[in-house]
Amino acid sequence: MLPLEFLNRMKDMLGEEYPAYLQSLERPRAVALRFNPLKGERADLPFVGEIVPWEENGYYYASDARPGLHPYHECGVYYLQEASAMSAVALLDPQPGERICDLCAAPGGKSTQIAGRMKGKGFLLCNEWSPKRAKILSQNIERLGVANALVTNENTENLGRRLPGFFDRVLVDAPCSGEGMFRKEEAAVTDWSEETVRMCADRQRVILRDAAKLLRPGGRLVYSTCTFAPEENEETVAAFLAEHPEFTAEDVDVPWFSKVGTGMFRLWPHKLLGEGHFVAVLRKNGEEQTPDVNEKGEKLPKEWDAFAKEMGIVLPAGKAVCFGETLYWAHPEMPELKGLRVLRPGLELGEMRKGRFLPAHALALWLKTAKNVQSYAADSKETADYLHGDVVPSSVGGWCLVMVDGYSIGWGKGDGSVLKNHYPKGLRR
Repeated sequence: MLPLEFLNRMKDMLGEEYPAYLQSLERPRAVALRFNPLKGERADLPFVGEIVPWEENGYYYASDARPGLHPYHECGVYYLQEASAMSAVALLDPQPGERICDLCAAPGGKSTQIAGRMKGKGFLLCNEWSPKRAKILSQNIERLGVANALVTNENTENLGRRLPGFFDRVLVDAPCSGEGMFRKEEAAVTDWSEETVRMCADRQRVILRDAAKLLRPGGRLVYSTCTFAPEENEETVAAFLAEHPEFTAEDVDVPWFSKVGTGMFRLWPHKLLGEGHFVAVLRKNGEEQTPDVNEKGEKLPKEWDAFAKEMGIVLPAGKAVCFGETLYWAHPEMPELKGLRVLRPGLELGEMRKGRFLPAHALALWLKTAKNVQSYAADSKETADYLHGDVVPSSVGGWCLVMVDGYSIGWGKGDGSVLKNHYPKGLRR
């Protein structure tokens, strides 16, 4: 049962469309996934159907399919993402080579969508203030093989103070009252109240102020929520524009969404295959400046050099960063990290263990191939056994990249007859 106060407001907002909205809540939810272009060729999946109109890599899939259990999911070939949630990045329109910030990024759907559009070029900062959710964000960045992302667990005020004018584009997918997710998440219904709406609106305005500092003049800011409340949507944007005369709403042409003002759109579940969403596109005016970049980096150890030569690994332009014994490869434009709570400064390469190099799972998922490879079919017993953590047959000796139908999934170390399994214990099933 939906809250009466919510229903009365929706009736006032929608007028004669209100019955259609109620009917849309009774139909089965449209479920979707987004292919990850960083993994190479798009997989041919029998359960994938119609394309999501506003995302070229987004597809609806059969409601009785379970793509989260398919080995391709563990390979990072796709991300399960609600179709309307793909709209904000479509309007952000990230480009390869840019500096982009996803300010409220967990669990990582929009961050990995941005990364796919960047095609491995440029710098991406993915931030989440909740430590628990930031960990999930970091895991999804790893699973989808994103190498050019810095994952932080920071408050937005500190980021705005530390990195003023650093980014070409900033996405604020703000924490909200979740009214657009009522059909999807029962907790969104039980947690809802008019006080929650007001509290979320106050928090959103603070986050937007911090986001404004991060963006360079000439850059694009996209604000989105998954709620219908005007206090959290049009009113929040109007208050922001009143406080920030250097910003203007940007008039963009989007045929699939309902326009509710210059640069502002609503996604209604009775008008498309998706849940409720709101998106606003803003532009920061003024003279462009070139922000400072931290050029410092550490030297790659000889153990890495030997492993990379053995496996035929060539890293993109970047710089080495060490956190204890763990070695990362960071984007060359990564800013100074001192004073920031960092979960992942870039691509995790591996660990130094008493003069030996132990490759990271993240490195395997980033690679598309290697000199030493052991490949299995997705529906084979070997793949099931590997994901379970068992020893699997192989004629390969030494370290090898384990692949499923041509997609990397992890590491193994062979003796010429079997592979010692190096699939992470926390991921085994």
